[in-house]
This record gives sequence, structure tokens and C-alpha cells, in this order.
Amino acid sequence: MRVLMFGWEFPPHITGGLGTACYGLTKGLSKHGTDIIFVVPKAYGDEDQQVASIRNASGIPFDINDEEYKAYWEHIQYIEIGSNIIPYVSPEYFSKVTQKKQKTGEELISHVFSRHFEFSGTYGGNLMEEVARYALIASALALKENFDVIHAHDWLTYPAGIAAKKSSGKKLVVHMHATEFDRTGGNVNQQVYDIERQGMEEADAVITVSNLTRNIVIEKYGISPEKVFTVHNAVDQNTMKQHRGNTKHFNEKLVTFLGRITFQKGPDYFIEAAYKVLQKDPNIRFAMAGSGDMLFRMIRRVAQLRMADKFHFTGFLQGNDVDHIFSMSDVFVMPSVSEPFGIVPLEAMRSSVPVIISKQSGVAEILHHALKVDFWDIDAMADAIYGLCHYDGLSKMFKKYGRQEVENLKWEDAALKVIDIYNKLLNNNIR
Repeated sequence: MRVLMFGWEFPPHITGGLGTACYGLTKGLSKHGTDIIFVVPKAYGDEDQQVASIRNASGIPFDINDEEYKAYWEHIQYIEIGSNIIPYVSPEYFSKVTQKKQKTGEELISHVFSRHFEFSGTYGGNLMEEVARYALIASALALKENFDVIHAHDWLTYPAGIAAKKSSGKKLVVHMHATEFDRTGGNVNQQVYDIERQGMEEADAVITVSNLTRNIVIEKYGISPEKVFTVHNAVDQNTMKQHRGNTKHFNEKLVTFLGRITFQKGPDYFIEAAYKVLQKDPNIRFAMAGSGDMLFRMIRRVAQLRMADKFHFTGFLQGNDVDHIFSMSDVFVMPSVSEPFGIVPLEAMRSSVPVIISKQSGVAEILHHALKVDFWDIDAMADAIYGLCHYDGLSKMFKKYGRQEVENLKWEDAALKVIDIYNKLLNNNIR
């Protein structure tokens, strides 16, 4: 089987869990003999070509005057390419960024439909311009490549998936890693919501990363339950490392938050819980690793609570730096307000770090050896942190059985479920 897959990022160039999940699933599919053509807006040349054939959208010319494309470009006209949308940030930050860069619709249209276009491959102020161009490239690729099914990851690539489907006539699978409701807490951007909904309506099958997300897709977007399937994420077993032991240069316990510092991830609840813990035991340190629109607000809050000497902001971490902070950590906390899945707790558990996760996360559906609290219950969160830091028997149990549990969560198993969905589509068993 050959799959034309659209994603917005691919390791080692990632900003969060989306790229990690795409890579893990791609590796799992390749182990079952599935060939993947993986298209990204901007490729850097150091991507893993052994698990997928990487296509660089920036290097693909598109001329709207070419006869073979004229019949297809109108399929993506519904995209308002004069708009600018930045995901994962607050309305205040979005306003500051977009005010710096004003473009007219005519200039954008001329640029998007030019023969050559250089993608940034990021989530900048011209994001919708890139989404529109990406859809054009998708329609062109779908005419030239040989494949059996189309697979598009998250809303940024849904217009590309739709364009590829309409130009090729092949079945489309869209993968919902996070909804606009997760990212904004209900204060949805209507244009993003509309793209998500249209992507799922046009798709022949929708994959969600948890039952939590599946319910949102069905209830908030009105998608038929018969074509929505849950496939939980997993962990790349080949990157699992033995816990290197304590590499700290201090004696205190270290409690870590690692993720985007945005509303969705609940960093403010982590800080409030940390304050409560320090009232009971001042000999504990806390670290917040990541970046996002709430970062400076969180720094101010830590200063207001007068615990800056026990609280560290590391900035965005990836690769070996993530391994290093987990090697120093005694507890990992993911207090997400709405988390479709949540791969980071699995990465912590594979490093033998006990984890505390919110009940409002998809990963809570499959983990047994993790402490689960409501994201808003900072008292319960503080009690869980204190307990893991002070009761060695409890900590050792979660380290041992948590790691064993993660070792059984394999991308190859998730890939088999995805392949089954592909086969059902190709055999017309999904209506």
C-alpha cells in the first residue's frame, strides 16, 4: 500500500507533539510494509528518508496557467487566503503580531499563485497564505504521484487533503490531533473551526487520538460517528533509553512541567500547586520547560508568589535536552485543561519518572500507573506532588510499573489499526 501523507512538521524540526506523533506513526506504518510519501511545507534535508519519502513543498513549482492544473485550482478557492491565523496563541498576542504585517488580498493572491513559493514551515503571521499554497501543491502532487489513499494531519493540512482528493479521486483520511476547542478552551476561531469541520466532512474517515477527541468531533462538529475512529498514540520504542540515574547537582527533588506554555496546557495550575507544595516543604524545586504566549505571565506570577529561587524556566527543549531534564526529574506533571492525547507523559514514564496527569487528557484513557487529577484541583495536584516526593515506596512503584506500561504502547500496534481503516476504505466498508 502507498499513502500520500500531508503534515506540517517532521523531526528533527518540530515545535510539539504533532511532529513526534507523525514520525512515530510513519515508522510504525513502514514496519508493516506501507510506503509513505510524506509532504511538508519546508524540508531541510536531514529528515529520516528511511521511513518515508519526504517531499519538500517549497521545491515544487506550480503554474496556474498550466493546462493540467486549471481544472483543479478552484477546488481550494474556499480558503480565505487574505487572512492571517496563528494557532496556539492568545487573542492578545495574535493581535500584536498581525498588526505588524498587513497585506492586501491582491498581494496575497498574486504571491500564493506564483510559480515559486518559499514556505517558512512555521506557524507565523502568514500561516493561512501557506495553508492555501500548500493545498495548491497538494492538487499538483496528487496528479503526479502514484498512491492508494490520502492521509492529512491536523487542520493545517486538511485543505491540502481535500484538494488532493478532488484532483485524484482517491479516499481521504484526516487525523485530528487537537481540535480548536482544545487549543482555545471554547473561544474558537471561526475560520479554523470551519476548516476543521469541512476537512472532516469531506474525509472518508476521521482518526482521533482519543475517545475524548472523538466525542468532541461528533458533538461539536456534527460528524457521523460511523466514520470516526479512535487510534491512541504510542511511544517510539527505538528511542527509549535506560534511566541514567540522578544527574542533579542539587539535593532537592525536582518537579517538571514540559510543554507549550499556553492556556491549553494549564501552566498556571502547575504554578499554583507548586506554591502550595512549597508551603509544606521549601526544599523542592520546580521547572517549567517550554515556550508560549503565557510565558511572561507565568514568570510574573512566580515572582508575585516569591518563589523564584525554587522555580526555573528553561525555555523550549528538544532532543537530548529533554532526556537530560527527565534524568534529573523526580515527578512530571501535565495539568492540561483539554489534552486530546499527551505524548510527553509517556516520554517521562519511559525515563522512569512518575507522572501526574489531568483527567481531561486522552492519555488518561490508557494509562493505569499514573496519578490522575482534575486540572483545576490544585489541592489534589499539590497532594500528589508531595506524596511522590516524600514516599519512596509510592515513587518506586510508579517508576517500575509505569515504564513497563509504556513499553507495551507501540506505534506498530497503532499502525495496524490505521492500516485496517485504510483497507476498509479501499474495500468500501466505510460509508
